[in-house]
Order: sequence, then C-alpha cells, then structure tokens
Amino acid sequence: MRTLVKICGITSVADAVAARESGADAIGLVFYEPSSRAIQAPLATQICHAVGPFVTTVGLFVNEEADVIRTVLATTPLQVLQFHGDETAEFCEQFQRPYLKAVRVQSSRDVETAFADHPRAIGILLDTYVKGVAGGTGRRFNWSLIPEDLRSKCIVAGGLTPENVSEAVQSIRPLGVDVSGGVEASPGVKDPKAMARFCKASELLK
Repeated sequence: MRTLVKICGITSVADAVAARESGADAIGLVFYEPSSRAIQAPLATQICHAVGPFVTTVGLFVNEEADVIRTVLATTPLQVLQFHGDETAEFCEQFQRPYLKAVRVQSSRDVETAFADHPRAIGILLDTYVKGVAGGTGRRFNWSLIPEDLRSKCIVAGGLTPENVSEAVQSIRPLGVDVSGGVEASPGVKDPKAMARFCKASELLK
C-alpha cells in the first residue's frame, strides 16, 4: 500500500516530468505571487501538458479574486484547485472543479472546523501555522492534533522530507502527503533523487 503523494511548487517542465517519473500522484502549481515558487499561466499550461493525463494537476491559490482564477482556468487545464487562504465553501465551489481546502493547524478544532465548513471538498490539507505565512514554511506541526477519526481523510503537509515522511505515514495513515521544500535542491528547484526517495518512503508498511 502507498499513501498518495503530491509534490507542490513545481516551477519547470523538467521538474514536473521528474516528479511523474518519481511516482508522484499529483503536482502543485502555485498561483500566488509572493511565493518563491509562483508561476504564470503559460508555463503552467506547458507543465500540465508535459505530465500527461495520469498525474493530477493542482492549482494553488491564496485569497485570489474569482475573475483571476477563471482567467487561469480558461487556458490552463488544471484538474483540481487548492485554496490556501480564508476562502469559504461557497467561493471554492463556484469554479466547477474538485477542490482541496488547506488549513494551518493550531488545534484539533481547526481540523474539525475545516471538514465541517467544506463538506464538498475532495480533501482537507493540513499545514503548519506560521503567523503571516500562507504555507511552504518547511516546518512540521504537531500531528497529535489531528483527530483520530479524520486522519484517514486528510492530506498532511508541513516540513515533510524523505527522512520523516515514513514516520508521518506510519503514525497518521493519512489519505495523502504533500511536499515542496523538503525535496528541493534550492528554492523552487526540485531534486529528482529526493522526489524519488520521498515517494518510495511514502509506502505504507504493514
């Protein structure tokens, strides 16, 4: 058995293809200008076409205007949207795409509220809370804050690396894991060997 793997913050066709060859189930494309991993729609479109039909392409937005998101969707074949800000369920559901809702975890209540407020989300992504930072902190949060009954339904992010993802998978048994900086050679540039190790380490040992 293997936990689903998303490699986020892809910034080049080469990194996208390497992620696919490493065994990633999904890649994340960041449409958030303050991020060091942000890209524009033309490059995102090239990346989507390069990875082919069997790797899910996820577009990440943070409190973006609806019209901006629609403009991206008009040219870029994103399969899933990921909302990493304060978006309501009504906002997330208007684009006629499956979506993930991210929450920065400070308490168990944060996790429970995210699931309750976004019942139509195809997944809830749990990330580390750092004041003023939307995500991609490279820091791990306290996994014990995830309620037992929700662990198999969540996607865990925040500070994961090839060295600790196995621990996360074994202790939480989540639906999926999400990594960005933990498999990079430098900010925004992925390390193919690290991606391969991460995907291998995500296998759930019986």
